[in-house]
Amino acid sequence: MSQLDLGTVQQQPGRRRGRKQSKGCIPVLIAALVIAVIGGLLYVKGVDVVKGWVDGNKAAADYSGDGSGTVTIEVKEGQTATDIAHTLFDAGVVKSVNAFVDAATANPQSTSIQVGFYQLHEKMAAKNALDLILDTKVSMVSNPLTIPEGKRADEIVAAIAETGGFSEKSVQAAYDDTKALGLPSYAGDDPEGFLFPATYNIAPNATPASVLKAMVDEFKNRAAADKLEQGAADLGMSPYDVLTVASLVQAEASRPQDLAKVASVIYNRLDAGMPLQLDSTLHYAVDSRGVIGAGDLTQIDSPYNTYQNTGLPPTPIDSPGDDAINAALHPANTTYLYFVTINLRTGKTLFANTYAEHQQNVDILHQYCETSDEC
Repeated sequence: MSQLDLGTVQQQPGRRRGRKQSKGCIPVLIAALVIAVIGGLLYVKGVDVVKGWVDGNKAAADYSGDGSGTVTIEVKEGQTATDIAHTLFDAGVVKSVNAFVDAATANPQSTSIQVGFYQLHEKMAAKNALDLILDTKVSMVSNPLTIPEGKRADEIVAAIAETGGFSEKSVQAAYDDTKALGLPSYAGDDPEGFLFPATYNIAPNATPASVLKAMVDEFKNRAAADKLEQGAADLGMSPYDVLTVASLVQAEASRPQDLAKVASVIYNRLDAGMPLQLDSTLHYAVDSRGVIGAGDLTQIDSPYNTYQNTGLPPTPIDSPGDDAINAALHPANTTYLYFVTINLRTGKTLFANTYAEHQQNVDILHQYCETSDEC
């Protein structure tokens, strides 16, 4: 037994020595690996330091002078100076991205570069390219389209065609493609009233569809700011009906101070079940404007004849602006049922609670028309 025990004891040191040798190799390998990693990092860092020193002491490739020819580039929303530099480089305006970035870094005004299209030149010095971009009166490509409040859809279509250099047929086709315009869900696939009146810049790459969609998008932005949907719900109406009221207010009120009062007349008549009796809806029905003359339009057969029909017309009759929309959302607190503009030049308007009072105001208009050629 003791010999067996001794033999066993004699074998154990040998096995332990083998394990000691393995453990001795692992630290060496780890140390070697650490040294290799550290060495690699030092090498990379050294390369970066050297490269940074070289780059910092080497001027970015750049052209000189103002260049030649014509190049149009676009600065988009959210772009940085580096993004713009890449656009300029790709268009052949600057010789290198770094040259423009350096110029922008040196000029604090570069943070105010506006979104839009710019007409520059090929092979420009980066500083000169930046200076020209900042001089928007010279370089920005501008083709403004101004749509006043109260314009009808057919008038807007014609204005887009004329200003944008499109055929009216192509603009009308884009107008008719209502799915592509992104109209609000409550619009009923009818753009009338949803082409917001404002000034738009028709870009060189614009299409009839993109211009119309920009107008619809602007309407949605303004409607959200005005809280149109919530305000309509507070009135117990649909957003579409409130927009229709706004279009009537826009067409009928001649002065800003009268917008909310005209809105109150419309709501008071609706509540009383009275026909609105608005000349503007008659003109919309026959595509005319002005004062109702001897050819009495009040007898025409049309859903827009608010002398014959009660309630609102089927659609908005124009594109109302913010003030008219807000007047429709927040009408004046009055009991007025009638109004008439008695001076077509100043837009002075008188309001009345009774028909007798209204007739007196109409007489004032007649007296005005006897001495004016504006009627």
